[in-house]
Amino acid sequence: MIHVEKQKPLLQFVLFFLLFFILVFFIPKVVTGNPAIVLNDRLSTFATVFLGIFIEAAPFLFLGTLASGIIEVFLDRDAMVKIMPKNALASALIGSSLGLIFPVCDCGVIPLTRRLFRKGFPIPAGIAFLLSAPVLNPIVIVSTATAFGIGRILFLRIGVSMAIAIITGLVFSAVKTPWELLRPTPWITVEDVASHEPDHHDPFWEKMRQSFLISTDEFFEIGRYLIIGSMIAAGMQTFIPQSALINIGKGPLLSVVIMVALAIILSICSTVDAFVALGFASVFSVGSILAFLVFGPMVDIKSTLLLFRVFRKKTVMYLILVPLLLSILAGLIINFYIPS
Repeated sequence: MIHVEKQKPLLQFVLFFLLFFILVFFIPKVVTGNPAIVLNDRLSTFATVFLGIFIEAAPFLFLGTLASGIIEVFLDRDAMVKIMPKNALASALIGSSLGLIFPVCDCGVIPLTRRLFRKGFPIPAGIAFLLSAPVLNPIVIVSTATAFGIGRILFLRIGVSMAIAIITGLVFSAVKTPWELLRPTPWITVEDVASHEPDHHDPFWEKMRQSFLISTDEFFEIGRYLIIGSMIAAGMQTFIPQSALINIGKGPLLSVVIMVALAIILSICSTVDAFVALGFASVFSVGSILAFLVFGPMVDIKSTLLLFRVFRKKTVMYLILVPLLLSILAGLIINFYIPS
């Protein structure tokens, strides 16, 4: 029997977050300006940024949950165990390459990875897939090539992302079962949505119906965390001026740190982040641009909320810290040892 953790009141957290930024950034402006104008400007900016982030991410979350439902219905666990290699490095290599098959971003890959774990996917492969898929997405590769051309930035982004994903996957290879990583949430399976005992000989459209019901339930389960994450990201973009970060982001080290911070705050979908990074290319170093393009698709505000929904707290901390340190290290190596 699975014991489900009680959900903490996320609404209270969001309200506290918004209240904090109102007190810190809004009150001083009200004192020196027209309160109605300030409030209207802030709310308009917040609403615009929130809708932009959510509308950009929601379709890819849907694709991820749809793939999750299809895997639950059509993929046999025994076949998965037979196909994947037992060696941790080999499975991590395969997992890091699967993004070429699944066109998902940082939001959609999270429910998909959870379902793959349930089907017997090796832990190193699953972690590597979780981190690399948003970059190896064919749409992302094309957009990066369009923004920067087929050259150093494109190949470094793909290579460094895969290397970080593989290393992080190997870090998790000591974990015996995925249940040590995942939160104990109720699973939506074929048995829950089938009108009869599931059978391998069910008609194709019956299986597709089951897949769609599973994906719909999973989309609404995780979708509320996407909304909350988008609200937090919009709040930070509204109240934290990007110009302040850019002005202090000079030097080979500080520029990398600032661009990583911008990647977290902006929470841009990996399908379009290359064009945003291109706008910073004349101001920041190559290493900092690469850190932005590598770490942003792995971890940002909205995906962090989704990670906390799916994985245990300790797992999420490793999923954030290991890629963060490796991304900063990669940026520094490029700044110091690879000429511009």
